[in-house]
Amino acid sequence: MSAPHDGYGQYPPQQPAEQAPYPDQGYADPNAAAPHPDAAAQHAADHGKKKKRAYAAGAFDVGAGGNAAIGGQAQGGGQFGAPAPGYGGYPQPEAQPAAYGAQPAAYGAEPQQQQPYGMAQPAPVGGYQAPEPYYPAAGAPPAPGGVAGLASGMSGMNLGPGAQQPQQLPPQARAGPLNQLYPTDLLNQPFNVSELDLPPPPIILPPNSSVTPSPDANCLPKYVRSTINAVPTTHSLLKKSKLPLALVIQPYAALHDLDDPVPVVQDQVISRCRRCRSYINPFVTFLDHGHRWRCNMCNLTNDVPQAFDWDAAAQKTVDRWQRHELNHAVVEFVAPQEYMVRPPQPLVYLFLFDVSYAAVSTGLLATSARTILDSLNRIPNADRRTRLGFIAVDSSLHYFSVPKDTDENGETSMLVVSDLDEPFLPVPQELLVPLTECRNSIENFLTKLPEMFANNQSNGSCMGSALRAGHKLISPLGGKIVVLSASLPNVGYGKLEMREDKKLLGTTKESGLLQTASSFYKSFAVECSKNQVSIDMFLFSSQYQDVASLSNLPRYTGGQTWFYPGWNAGRPEDAIKFASEFSDFLSSEIGLEAVLRVRATTGLRMSTFYGNFFNRSSDLCAFPAFPRDQCYVVEVAIDENLTKGIVCLQTAVLHTTCNGERRIRVMTLALPTTTNLADIYASADQCAITTYYSHKAVERALSNGLDSARDLLQSKVTELLQTFRKELAGGSMGGGLQFPSNLRGLPALFLGLIKHVGLRKSAQIPSDLRSAALCLLSTLPLPLLMQYIYPRLYSLHDMPDNAGYPDPETSQIVLPPPLNLSSERFVPYGLYIIDDGQTQFLWVGRDAVPQLLVDVFGVADRAQLRVGKGSLPELDNDFNERVRAVAQKSRDHKARGVGSIIVPHLYIVREDGEPSLKLWAQTLLVEDRADQGMSYQQWMGTLREKVSI
Repeated sequence: MSAPHDGYGQYPPQQPAEQAPYPDQGYADPNAAAPHPDAAAQHAADHGKKKKRAYAAGAFDVGAGGNAAIGGQAQGGGQFGAPAPGYGGYPQPEAQPAAYGAQPAAYGAEPQQQQPYGMAQPAPVGGYQAPEPYYPAAGAPPAPGGVAGLASGMSGMNLGPGAQQPQQLPPQARAGPLNQLYPTDLLNQPFNVSELDLPPPPIILPPNSSVTPSPDANCLPKYVRSTINAVPTTHSLLKKSKLPLALVIQPYAALHDLDDPVPVVQDQVISRCRRCRSYINPFVTFLDHGHRWRCNMCNLTNDVPQAFDWDAAAQKTVDRWQRHELNHAVVEFVAPQEYMVRPPQPLVYLFLFDVSYAAVSTGLLATSARTILDSLNRIPNADRRTRLGFIAVDSSLHYFSVPKDTDENGETSMLVVSDLDEPFLPVPQELLVPLTECRNSIENFLTKLPEMFANNQSNGSCMGSALRAGHKLISPLGGKIVVLSASLPNVGYGKLEMREDKKLLGTTKESGLLQTASSFYKSFAVECSKNQVSIDMFLFSSQYQDVASLSNLPRYTGGQTWFYPGWNAGRPEDAIKFASEFSDFLSSEIGLEAVLRVRATTGLRMSTFYGNFFNRSSDLCAFPAFPRDQCYVVEVAIDENLTKGIVCLQTAVLHTTCNGERRIRVMTLALPTTTNLADIYASADQCAITTYYSHKAVERALSNGLDSARDLLQSKVTELLQTFRKELAGGSMGGGLQFPSNLRGLPALFLGLIKHVGLRKSAQIPSDLRSAALCLLSTLPLPLLMQYIYPRLYSLHDMPDNAGYPDPETSQIVLPPPLNLSSERFVPYGLYIIDDGQTQFLWVGRDAVPQLLVDVFGVADRAQLRVGKGSLPELDNDFNERVRAVAQKSRDHKARGVGSIIVPHLYIVREDGEPSLKLWAQTLLVEDRADQGMSYQQWMGTLREKVSI
């Protein structure tokens, strides 16, 4: 469907209400008050009266519905995929196994006869929600109980003469064991997807490791995760384990500070070690009656600043034990003058609009101009210094000089420059204008912009030359260049050729298509980074656009590549998705002229860094703009033997806020050390390990090709299984495949990576699609990356009674239990959601009962169902509301502690409908055989053969 362009973007006359244009208007505000208990009880009573729909009529006869058991697996470790019978299709409630790692006291004790962590077992009635994704690390030293405990806690903080500060214990003097190793048989006790929601193995530190008994003394996993939560004391032990030692760092857990507040130290008293420059933190030791502190990184003794116990503003002494930096592992310092090389830079956005025929005819120019216009109030501008600039690009450059609102005869003037080799800057001072002083002029300009180019027939794009001109314009200040392009840059600097060749897809030569075709893009990006210029690419072409080359610009400047293949504003879903995402992008609080550095205890060294930034020196990562929705991976080497009971790793991000304040965000993670291989395996974090290897695999794919990347993943998981068998399972397998229960999802996650659109062997994947997927695999925050690699599958026709309603205690929408990604979970009369975080599929079975179709879609006949990209209608019935609530909640980023602007498209798929759409949805079923990839059972069989050699 296409609509004539009226110059305002192809918004539908009425936006579908269930697809809020801005995600923050969605369901389940985490800050909303819980419903009144009486109201909740009344709702439950009303709900009980409602007529039960017989959508899953067949399931109740045999108890074989998608949710027959959590994950649909047999209880007690029966054969994979055998449905467990249970009353009404649900298992009988049983006692829940003790949460993995919830009771550190139990570690090391003889394992009781209970299901080890993660085994498929039914949740109690009403307990279908996944556990809270993050809780304070179990290793944080608990405060002693009772009055005596309180007194001893206070005396421990005493600074009087003779006060004893806790010393760190050597490894052999530990108070108790680390995480207990629970071996499991991967073949007879298969992985269940709900395990991916469990927190990582707890960090168990010796007692009194921190100077305060604060529960926040150690870093939460949503900010920093380690691949192993017990660090080997020697390099040789780490090498023997074959496990990686790396940190997954995500400094921000939301796009806006209000959604994830962190304690701020306002007094500008920043105490740092004189030698290693680490920041004071909860794991230092105070000496000499509290006048000095010993650094927990390099052991140097430092003086405590005089102002540490003094509030200059109130002119009175303060209790140092209340200071944020001694109680919280994650803090933000307001930096004094010496942390600034120059005055804080303002927020600068320079928009490069593609105005070629392709951009105008698809409605891109109109929609992007309209979205910026509607988002002017959302762009951060608290200090009233934010500046905007605009350049239009076809085969020439079109500069726009925007006058101040006070200019009486002020009209925006356009200056066209055709010399692409050395484009000059006309009146540069009028090209970057303050949003506050030129607000009316900017609004008038954005309103008229689509009309200016409405009849443009040019197919040229000199985007490379435009980028050079833009860099020249904003480099004195620094800032963001935002590229909105619907065509291949085909004239001027960085000119690219159409090099997609379908004959190369799926061959060894395909990797050439994933590498940059022009050295201009990398060298120019490095130049931008030096001048504090960051680039974000929004790419929309329906033709080949060379994402592989263009994505280098964001990769080295701390930006991101957003890809909208075949986008057209004539489709309401396309227009709403982009407008929502672009508006959230513009409203996001970013850090400016930022650097990130990780310091660690003596003996540890940061060896390799992965993510979108420029490595300025061996350990300094430079970000012209620091985004809120990406994560970074840092590999850690053990250079010297570790002698302490704990090691600390401290990440610091120095940046300027959008409001012109220089800040330092500091995150300190403490981990126990061990000489025992079993401790290392029992403390390994399967999601952090997968994140590390997704970055490694992308690097390998770009340097050595896709085959090499897939081989790396297969050989790594084989190596880990072999090491575990040889070193910890006594070399015997007994027909099974032994692995620790906390790593049981690793083979499934690695299979998901190998079969992912970015890496899988296929002759059907266009290189632009692949390159865009590789960008996401190397930037997505961990919770979103796990879903991108191993998507979520929910059965809706037989979801539990509480699913799709707010939880009475948390007010959060309850999701059905997730199912493993196998077509064995599907029944022909079923309704399912498959969601990888970027795309949602609503799968309608070929035998879906008419009443289900009426309630969810408002049609009685499957043939009337509109398949493909769409949205769910808002109907006045209970089940429709629940399905919409589940679809909305499945894409709730905030609840997972991550920032993201992504609003996934929803595709409606009929099992007996459009074959290509059905095939696309089925490629997300990781455990099935598809394209040239093997099924989960074949994969496990292959691994068993390799391990038993």
